Amino acid sequence: MLLSLLALLSAALVTSAAPPTCYSRVLALSKEITESFKELQTSKAVDSCVLMLPRLYLDIHNYCVLARLREFVASPRCERVLEVSELKEKARSLYTIMISYCRRDVVFLTDDCNALESPLLPPMEPSIPES
Repeated sequence: MLLSLLALLSAALVTSAAPPTCYSRVLALSKEITESFKELQTSKAVDSCVLMLPRLYLDIHNYCVLARLREFVASPRCERVLEVSELKEKARSLYTIMISYCRRDVVFLTDDCNALESPLLPPMEPSIPES
């Protein structure tokens, strides 16, 4: 019994110590960029140029995300806003990782560019009517 418990604990340690994969890095970075962009747009100190930037919802399984990243990085708007410059640098890094280092790890399931314009929201919990 004790030996089984030790084996289970050591397996858990080895699993948690595994380095991130290329795919997990791309997934995490795309979520980080999307969230940072949302925060930037809803910030009270938002510069008017931020509202003019291309929409930045990233789905790494959509082939159109590569074009969206290129469009965002190449946008000449907001060059003086530090947060936007940092976001553009992250987007440039994500693009480079996807086309160079992880090109075999990321599988594109769609090429629906409209899906990046108006992403599907997660299903809402059904409301329970009160009696």
